[in-house]
Amino acid sequence: MPFTKLVKSSAYFSRYQAKYRRRRSGKTDYYARKRLITQAKNKYNAPKYRLVVRFTNRDVICQIVTSEIVGDKVVAAAYSHELPQYGIKHGLTNWAAAYATGLLLARRTLAKLELDEHFAGVEEADGEYNLTEAAEVDGEERRPFKAFLDVGLHRTSTGARVFGAMKGASDGGLYIPHSESRFPGYDMESKELDAETLRRYIMSGHVAEYMETLADDDEERYKSQFQKYIDDGIEADGLEEIYEEAHTKIRENPNLEDPNKEVKAPEHWKSESKKYRQTKLSRKERQERVQQKITELVGK
Repeated sequence: MPFTKLVKSSAYFSRYQAKYRRRRSGKTDYYARKRLITQAKNKYNAPKYRLVVRFTNRDVICQIVTSEIVGDKVVAAAYSHELPQYGIKHGLTNWAAAYATGLLLARRTLAKLELDEHFAGVEEADGEYNLTEAAEVDGEERRPFKAFLDVGLHRTSTGARVFGAMKGASDGGLYIPHSESRFPGYDMESKELDAETLRRYIMSGHVAEYMETLADDDEERYKSQFQKYIDDGIEADGLEEIYEEAHTKIRENPNLEDPNKEVKAPEHWKSESKKYRQTKLSRKERQERVQQKITELVGK
């Protein structure tokens, strides 16, 4: 087929259709989103929920979201910056923190829907693969709260942190359809999951192992990298206990309020936003500004 030059005439531009704004900015994968929000027509207006997991440099964000005509609606949310209230004060973006944040979200969601007593999930993390099953409530079968994992633009590599958050939410009592093939410790050849390896990640064992290795090989780098752990008197062999206690506290009260949090009035945020808003000049002010610029140019 001969090469034909693309002529961008007025006809081309008049028929051009721009892509969605969030596709243009590279923020949303609409191929995945379409499949995550499309509901079966025989389910009528039943909402379809997503477990949305996102990572920033300093935070893990987990949300239960449903899509509506007017936009997405967040049912519940949990953040890793809430974990210090439960005793986890360091490494708030690692695999273990992602698991704890997912667990916090699950317990918070079920408490909001008054299902937390019926769906306890895995009370002691053992690293075994499991899916939340239906429970018997008042002599009738009650199915669990179902959500689908939404990873956004994150790479779904084996052992990725998004699966840590998913595992936490699943162990917390939510039903999230998944297989075991992307968890740390899964062997591609034998097609089996090493539960002990997965439990080690859940309890931050991989971080403890690295701390011990670094302390033996390069003490100066160890002091630099884990300075805050050293300041708080946390050693490698004490990490597992910290995470076990945190998981217990999350189950006891997933809606713990921060006593040091300063609650600011809406007027404060209104005035704060006005600081960065560019005020529109009146006609008289614009004319004066023009005259001022002309005077400055003439004076040069």
